[in-house]
This record gives sequence, structure tokens and C-alpha cells, in this order.
Amino acid sequence: MMTMQSRYQQNDLRSTPKTIAALNKPLESKLIACFSQDQDEIRRAQQLRARVFNLAECDDGLDKDSFDAICYHLIVKDTLANNIVGYSRILTSDLISSADQFYSASEFDISQIIQANKRYMEIGRTCVDPSYRSGAVIGLLWSKIGKTMNELNIDYLMGCASISLLDGGARAIAIVNHLRENHFTPANSRVVPSIPLPQFDIDLDGKQHITALLKTYLRMGAKVCGEAFLDKDFNVADVLVLLAKSDIKSRYLRHFA
Repeated sequence: MMTMQSRYQQNDLRSTPKTIAALNKPLESKLIACFSQDQDEIRRAQQLRARVFNLAECDDGLDKDSFDAICYHLIVKDTLANNIVGYSRILTSDLISSADQFYSASEFDISQIIQANKRYMEIGRTCVDPSYRSGAVIGLLWSKIGKTMNELNIDYLMGCASISLLDGGARAIAIVNHLRENHFTPANSRVVPSIPLPQFDIDLDGKQHITALLKTYLRMGAKVCGEAFLDKDFNVADVLVLLAKSDIKSRYLRHFA
């Protein structure tokens, strides 16, 4: 967690206000965001993913798959403790030969939302160590993602946002019902899940249960591209989110400047 620490002269009761002010200056940040190719750092990021996603039975305590070999690995590191405390996996149009090689294409038919003359950045596996959830880590991730979108001339940001099914699916269904009424893309710009989440009305206000990451997407100006995918392996429902760079709300543009 990024902190502001103060050091006071313990035994000098004569310290002047000026001295106290100097001692109260915040220390330099111990958190940095960077892309890593270091295999040890990537492995530790995969361990973080496994812990955050509660994948106790995964191989070697790591959350990993074939996409890890081709993606950019964006990490946030606590340089003082030498810990990996935040992560996002990034796949861009330049790293694949066709749209069906995006991770989201393993869950959805995405052909209706991909435009041949546009550049896409897909983010996934975003997670933050529970001990560092003050907002600083996710802020660094978004800042780096925004700068990378500019540097690579990305037109659209997309990714799967997961909703837990640990309660049996009631909240996920309520959330999707709310999204369908308020945040879906037009009918001609939808994805089709290969395994759809069941649909039915439920007496639960889905708006009140939207996950933090999905809420951030929506506040930024993103749209949800249709019905949810039932991910039995992770016991979650995934919705595909699409954010046009031109639609990003002004309060978030500082990340993309």
C-alpha cells in the first residue's frame, strides 16, 4: 500500500514548525508499474493471480495458460519489499494474426465487434494484492495502460470482466439483467457466448452488486457487448466490455494524456 510516513525527532521538544514540516514530507513512492519480461517476475505474477482468483488446485500454485507466452505482462512492484502487488495481462492486435486469437474469442464469437481497420488492446487477469487495495496500485495500472494505448495508437480497449458465482449465481444474473437494460451495445454490435449464463428475472438490484472493476469500466464510458459467458473452470460469469478511446469520459482522460 502506498503510504505517507512522517518522521519526528523523538527527543527534541524544541523542534520548530519548519523542522516538523520538513520531517513530514512524504517519502518517495515505493510502487512502480512496468512491463516485465523477467521470468521470475512473471512467475510471481502468476502466483499472485492464483491467490487472488482462489485457484488453490492450479499447477504449481500458478495461474497460467498459453496466452502468457505471447502477451505483455504489466506488473506493479513494491520496490522496497520486492513484491509483485498488481498485474494486468495485455494482448494487442500486433501480437496476433487474427481476431480469433484474442482471449475473449475463446469464450465469445467476437466477429461483430471487431473492425478490420481498427486497433485493439485486450486486458485480462487484472488483480491486486489484497494488502495493497488503497487505489494506488489500480491507478498505476490504468495510467500505464492509458499511456500504452497512446503509444500504440489503440482505438479500442476490451476485456472480460468476471462476476463470481459463489452465491449460486443470483448476483451475477441480477447484474447481467441490469447491464442488459442500461449498458449493452446496440444489437448489431454484440458478442455471442459459447456457453451462455442462464437468464431469468430475480428479485435483486443488480446495480448494487456490480464489481469494482466493471464499475470502473462503465464509469469510463465502456459498454457491455451482450450476454455473459458461463466459465465453469473459474466459477464466474464473464461479460465482454468494449471501450472506444473516443468515448473515454473526461475525468479519466488524464490516464491517457
